[in-house]
Amino acid sequence: MAEYNLDHDKLKKLETYIDNLQEKEGALINILHEAQDIFGYLSKDVQLFIARKCGIPAAKVFGVVTFYSYFTMEPRGKHVVNICMGTACFVKGADKILAEFKRLLDIKEGNMSEDGMFTIDTLRCVGACGLAPVVIVDGKVYGRVKVEDVEGIIKEYKQD
Repeated sequence: MAEYNLDHDKLKKLETYIDNLQEKEGALINILHEAQDIFGYLSKDVQLFIARKCGIPAAKVFGVVTFYSYFTMEPRGKHVVNICMGTACFVKGADKILAEFKRLLDIKEGNMSEDGMFTIDTLRCVGACGLAPVVIVDGKVYGRVKVEDVEGIIKEYKQD
């Protein structure tokens, strides 16, 4: 395990999880979920470790990680802010809401704030068009969001 540039305790936890599985290759998505929960994201070293531990090609692991939007290969903030950019949300000003989040948090879309508290992402459509524009923070849905609401939403999560 020393060949991986990873936290030893976290790696051991992932190894124990994998070792306790009956079928490893068929459980790849579950393993990736567990790894992302443990490490916060799926670095190349984590992916390589999983591939070797499960006896599958690293390319297959990478293919699954890049196919599913849930998985991330970059560190994420403690709180993930998702702004819906579907047609209904966009027409009702989601682009302005995104710009305000980026301005107030001083980060670009897909990046993590310097304090490690926030990551901003966009989604294609969350299926809540009647609530447009929609913002989701850590799974909590905010509907009919206005630019003036953004500062209050951020403050809710800065108290952690």
